[in-house]
Amino acid sequence: MNKEPLRIAVFTSLYAPFLTGVSVAVHQRVRWLLQQGHEVFLIHPQINDQYPKSVSNRPMPGIEELKAFPNFSDYAFPTQPLIFYKSLPQPLHYRHWSDTKLLEKFQPDIIVVEEAAQIRGFYSLYLQGYGRPIGSEYAKQTGTLIISLFHTDIVAYIEYYLGNQFFSLIRPIIPFLIKQFSEVYDVNFFSSREQLAKYQEMKSQRSEYLPYQGVDCQKFNPANICYNPIPNDNRPTLLFVGRITAEKNVTQLIDAYPLIAAKIPDVHLVIIGSGPYDAEIRKRAEEFKSGVTVWGESHGTELLGWYARADVFVNPSLTENFCTSNNEALASGTPVVAAIAPSTSEQIKPGFNGLLAQPNNSTDFADKVISILQNPELKEEMSQHARFSILEFDWSACMEKFENKLYELVGVRKQL
Repeated sequence: MNKEPLRIAVFTSLYAPFLTGVSVAVHQRVRWLLQQGHEVFLIHPQINDQYPKSVSNRPMPGIEELKAFPNFSDYAFPTQPLIFYKSLPQPLHYRHWSDTKLLEKFQPDIIVVEEAAQIRGFYSLYLQGYGRPIGSEYAKQTGTLIISLFHTDIVAYIEYYLGNQFFSLIRPIIPFLIKQFSEVYDVNFFSSREQLAKYQEMKSQRSEYLPYQGVDCQKFNPANICYNPIPNDNRPTLLFVGRITAEKNVTQLIDAYPLIAAKIPDVHLVIIGSGPYDAEIRKRAEEFKSGVTVWGESHGTELLGWYARADVFVNPSLTENFCTSNNEALASGTPVVAAIAPSTSEQIKPGFNGLLAQPNNSTDFADKVISILQNPELKEEMSQHARFSILEFDWSACMEKFENKLYELVGVRKQL
């Protein structure tokens, strides 16, 4: 197998300073590939003055960190804010820029498209977005390999925002759209076996499981308790980290809190993140005074401290795909209570490193949290298991598998 460095073009719909699990993962992936000596051309969304100032001011690792590598180059494609979420980007139509021209200049060995659905416009049902499968025209002209990495359960998102009644009307055409979308790529990779099975049932073509979505277990670990953001507060802490949006189901945490507090009177719920539901969550949190803290965004060692300090990480979302924050909590030695959803059973083993609750059931969610907090021995046992349960998904291990797959695909294409 040829182990010469590869020329890799990476298209991503999300990147720093746009804050999502995808943004973080893409940055880590590109940095790792550069460290291995590969030449990487990153095509990412442009930040401009149409976005809130809080977005551009985020202290996130990004392009500046990558510019230190001589084998790195990038292009920022023109964007506008997503209609229903002004802090996230949507690429302008392909009339405004040419992915084919960019690739003609770089001449990659392989094209990697991260979160292809958003780039094409699926997030806004084609109202916004690039409008065609990115990179596909060049790949077809030159015979270059093109693969997609699946990050978001886009069908679950569409169903969530359209509602069951309207979604039932378009359900019959979903397999057609998925088939049309996926057959553009030589391979569509899924980091979750459950999500892979779900989309294969919906006619996803040339789809495979590949554990490319890891967590930096050196960065996220129990020793980060030294960064405890509230060291003089001894209350048991429930932690949520994520975007404050409808599909993240954060309101369920507010619903569950009084049920938990009835059994654990001094329990403290900390919600970290930002998003369109900020105002609603803050207003609802006021009725519990100091019992619920809406912290806002957290970065750097402060965030590491929150993960290590928490007694239980709570995640009520039903739309996750091998959730990054779940992984970060487990690597930090914190047991997780999550709603049953595709992929969560691959992260959380009930009774071992956390518990799974019935979807959209605040009472069951609260009961699961209470059962851990009321049993110190169980909590300690889960905490010890939590980190070990996620070590197989350490970032380096996942990226080695990803790199080997790239070499395998490129090698086969060259033979053909």
